[in-house]
Amino acid sequence: MTDKPKVAFYWCASCGGCEEAVVDLHEKVLDVTAAVDIVFWPVALDFKRKDVEAMPDGSILAAFINGAIRTNEQEEMAHMIRRKAKVVVAFGSCSHLGGIPGLGNLWDRETILATAYRESPSTVNAEGVYPAASHDDGGRRLTLPTLYDTVRTLDQVVDVDYYLPGCAPTAGMIAKAVGVLLSGDLPPKGTVLAPDVALCEECPRKASKPEKLEITEFKRPWQVLIDEEKCLLAQGLLCMGASTRAGCEALCVKGNMPCTGCFGPTSRVLDHGAKALSGFAAAVGSNDAAEIERIVGGIVDPVGTFYRYGLPASLLRRRRLKAGDAPAAGA
Repeated sequence: MTDKPKVAFYWCASCGGCEEAVVDLHEKVLDVTAAVDIVFWPVALDFKRKDVEAMPDGSILAAFINGAIRTNEQEEMAHMIRRKAKVVVAFGSCSHLGGIPGLGNLWDRETILATAYRESPSTVNAEGVYPAASHDDGGRRLTLPTLYDTVRTLDQVVDVDYYLPGCAPTAGMIAKAVGVLLSGDLPPKGTVLAPDVALCEECPRKASKPEKLEITEFKRPWQVLIDEEKCLLAQGLLCMGASTRAGCEALCVKGNMPCTGCFGPTSRVLDHGAKALSGFAAAVGSNDAAEIERIVGGIVDPVGTFYRYGLPASLLRRRRLKAGDAPAAGA
C-alpha cells in the first residue's frame, strides 16, 4: 500500500453510465491512478464490502457515490462509505437529484413489483413469485436487499460534501473534480462542481434564440426535421437548457437533440421542474383558453419531462401513498 491519497467509487441505484464516464477518461485515467490509490471500485476491480469495513474511519480522501438510494443495502453502504471518507461526492444525476430511478416515486413498491413480476406483457410467472427479503433453502438462509417505497437522493441519507452533476458527468468534469480534491484548495461545502449559469449561456445556438418566444405547438424530436442551426426552443421543442445548469458542453444540443435537464438547476432555483414549467408556460403564444389547452396538450408526459432527473429532490418528492398506507423504511 502506498502513501498516495485513497479514492473510492460506488454504484447505487443507477444505470452504470457514471462508471462508464470514469472509463471515458481514456488515457487520462492513468494520470488519476498515478496520483491516487483506488481502494474501492467493485464494478471494475475485485474489492469486497469487508475490505471497506476493515479500513479506518476517515482513511479515504474522497468517495464518489453514484446512484439514488432505494434499497436497504444501498443505504447501509452509503453510511459505511461516509464514515470511511473525508469527502463524499454525489456523483451524477441519480445521487445528486434522484435521477431517472426517482420517477419510481410516482408509484409505491407493491405496484412496481406487480408490474415487473406479474403484469408486464413479457413476464411469464404463473406462480406469482415475487423476490423475498429472505428465503430458507434447506437450512441455508438467502437474503436480498429490501426495496423501499421511496427513492431518495444521496444527501437525504448521508451528509454530502460536493455534487458532480450530469447523466453522466463529462470526463473533463471528472478530471477537474479529482484535481480540485487533490489540490487541497477545496470550494465551500455543498458546492455543485459545475458552472452556476444556465445552459443557454454556453449553447452554440444562443444567438438564434428570439428575444420573445411564442410557441404555438410543442413538438417531439421524432415529429420534425430539426434545424441544426436554430434555437431548439424556437422550433417548439421542449429544451430544458434555459432552466438547467451549464457544464455539459451542450453535448445533446450539439447532437441536434434538446437538453433534458440532467445537470439540474442553478443555485438560484428552488424547484427545477417548476422553473422549467413556468418558463414553458410563459412561452405559450396564445391568450385563448382553448388554444392554450391545445398547445399544452402537446406536452405528452409533464412529470417525466420536467422532473425526469429531479423528482426526489423537488418540493413534490413523490406521489402521495394511498390513504392508510404506511411508508416503508426509508420512505
